Amino acid sequence: MKRPSLPPIRLYTTPGCGHCRQLKNHLQRLHLPFQELDVSRNRRAQSDWQRLGARGVPVLLVGDKRLDGYDPRRLERLLDEAGIDIAPGSTPPRGKSR
Repeated sequence: MKRPSLPPIRLYTTPGCGHCRQLKNHLQRLHLPFQELDVSRNRRAQSDWQRLGARGVPVLLVGDKRLDGYDPRRLERLLDEAGIDIAPGSTPPRGKSR
């Protein structure tokens, strides 16, 4: 049986952002692979971030789901909605079977 794959995860950040660090650490603790995009140093990332209509960082995209800012409960809800199983004993995370 093939394991469902994880949706792509992108995290828009800046170096001095405390909430960005917290969100990044949370994703790392969950062993989730993600792409970090520094909007202060990467023109393409900044352009993509602006196209999203973002007003601040962090901005997290999990597949087609989005989280602005950092709130652990909202993050877990978003991951669940994106089909990512982060329940205890599911390390490393995987997509949910649907």
